Amino acid sequence: MSEAQAPGLPLNRDEALAWLRQMQLIRRFEEASAQAYSAGKIRGFLHLYIGEEACAVGTLRALQPDDAIVSHYREHGHALARGVPARAIMAEMFAKAEGCSRGRGGSMHLFDASRRFYGGNAIVAGGLPLALGLALADQMMRRPRVTTAIFGDGAVAEGEFHESLNLATLWKLPVLFVCENNLYAMGTALQRHEAQVNLAARASSYGLPAESVDGMDVLAVAGAVRRAAAAIRSGGGPAFLELRTYRFRAHSMYDPELYRDKREVEQWKLRDPIILFIQWMREAGLLSTGDLERLEREVEAEVSDALDFAEAGTLEPVEDLTRDVYTPREARDAPR
Repeated sequence: MSEAQAPGLPLNRDEALAWLRQMQLIRRFEEASAQAYSAGKIRGFLHLYIGEEACAVGTLRALQPDDAIVSHYREHGHALARGVPARAIMAEMFAKAEGCSRGRGGSMHLFDASRRFYGGNAIVAGGLPLALGLALADQMMRRPRVTTAIFGDGAVAEGEFHESLNLATLWKLPVLFVCENNLYAMGTALQRHEAQVNLAARASSYGLPAESVDGMDVLAVAGAVRRAAAAIRSGGGPAFLELRTYRFRAHSMYDPELYRDKREVEQWKLRDPIILFIQWMREAGLLSTGDLERLEREVEAEVSDALDFAEAGTLEPVEDLTRDVYTPREARDAPR
């Protein structure tokens, strides 16, 4: 079979293999990042995306190349799914000048304007107002684009979330709000910080279409994003998607993970998004013998190459450290 019909989403063999490869690349990249962090090669904070691969691939694959993406601090998977090279991302986390943010941003601040990937953001909900600005520019220029703001469930408790949904609906901005609800805001369970745990219901109070989606199913995610983006592009105003997912690793590498039962984690691993997609591909006749082994070899080689590239990278010269840093005029003009 050369094509299979997922709900509202025809998918041929080549596309399905490309989706699977991206999900595998994110998983292996994150595992390698954890090892590099443990070896002291990556410093600062590191938030792994393992378990949430269907959210990134399903969302980014359903959008257009000229749509804008604004992400949050768990954004390695989004950057990879958007096509930012693994080399540039790994070099950034190694604080090397060859990184996508010249080594200045690190894990939480990946950026690639050429791919309209407008960065991760260390501030919870900090990317939402930025997404509104990008969308407003497209609206004023009459460009049929969609700006997608990706954020976690913890952002729903922030003022920027409510201000952004209100303003986007009021002005009918072409924004797709994508909440990756992995049930924990750092170490706080959703029901401990939200009175209304149905986040789609909460978002709908602002008068925009809102839907909850199985975030462990890449096909469900892609179908929902494609439908929402089409409605936004046709002038329907903003929309909200809650992707119900789960991170298999701790919040960050510093997290002792004492707030959730290990049995809960193991139960969610039974719905590993990569395994679920492999099973669907096999049932649809889109996965032949040897495909998995070939993809694994390719992904391992790409991740190994990214690590070598980052290791061989250069640190920014000390004399360049003040470049692109704002200096008040009175400080510039002061005698030295």
